[in-house]
Amino acid sequence: MTDNLMTLLQTLSDLTGVSGNETAVRSAIKPLVQDHVDDLRVDALGNLITLKRGTGENPLRVLVTAHMDEVGLMVVGHTGDGGLRAEPIGSLDARLLPGLHVWVGKDKLPGVIGLQAIHRANNDTTVKPVDKLVIDIGASSKDDAQSAAPLGTPITFATRFREMGAAVTGKAFDDRAGCAVLIALLQGERLPCDVYGVFTVQEEVGLRGAQVAAFAVEPDVGFALEGTIADDLPKAEKDISPTAMLGKGPAITVKDRSYTTPPRLLSHVLKAADAEGIPYQLKQPGISSTEAASITRARGGVPAITIAVPCRYIHGPRALLRPEDVENTLRLVRAAIARLTPETLAFV
Repeated sequence: MTDNLMTLLQTLSDLTGVSGNETAVRSAIKPLVQDHVDDLRVDALGNLITLKRGTGENPLRVLVTAHMDEVGLMVVGHTGDGGLRAEPIGSLDARLLPGLHVWVGKDKLPGVIGLQAIHRANNDTTVKPVDKLVIDIGASSKDDAQSAAPLGTPITFATRFREMGAAVTGKAFDDRAGCAVLIALLQGERLPCDVYGVFTVQEEVGLRGAQVAAFAVEPDVGFALEGTIADDLPKAEKDISPTAMLGKGPAITVKDRSYTTPPRLLSHVLKAADAEGIPYQLKQPGISSTEAASITRARGGVPAITIAVPCRYIHGPRALLRPEDVENTLRLVRAAIARLTPETLAFV
């Protein structure tokens, strides 16, 4: 199973899909799941919505989401000497950008984010904001730059998936790791209840795809699959919490900035993990936001939980994760769904 998950992750990680431009990712996922589900469609926003019917033992409708989009940049201007001006799409750390190799547009036009030569920097260590950086694509004039990369062209990190010791590295593990888990879940045996697997769009710019999908599906419960922060290396001297750690199993959100997991659902997932001997960790502290927040607000309200693969260096040019954490995330999601009953979700 781990080999299959890593093959899926490599395929998805090497694709480009900045928020609002997820076509390549969606096109790759569709043939991987279409023979394993009973219904498949793409909605007006670009979400890939699938339905894998259950065995009929359980009447619940379960929504499982994973977002296809990744953080990146977008061309918003052109300089007189042929450079590109850009703005971030999603949350980016400007400290990481100067000197990076990037891909511009769907044809992956190579570019370099400009950095003044160290000989001329005059000891200036100021971090330049993204809108002050220039992306060099080798164009010799403004007209050439505009022709090669018009306004609105997406830009992604030029990073390839690779193995690195006991880990793997690549870009967009947030959330291609979640997408790989969801694909494997849909490729597996039927569960007692109906599973709506939705590969969502525009998570990084406002959790938009999940909001639309949850409203359309009308689920009884939702699971958001994510790639989340593993802040265990390098450690800050006074950091009392590493958020999540590699190799310790999926990270389960109790609370973040956008929602709180219903205690009854959290207890159910933890009991499923314990029953199956699946390692897990509780994400600390409650930072960031996930699609569970959008799911909880759909229609009359939906209990939801986030289960995530810990990843170091997410939202950067190269993330790192452990394959066993991906596999254990799949095991936990499947076990939790298999044990769901209407009583699980009921208030007492």
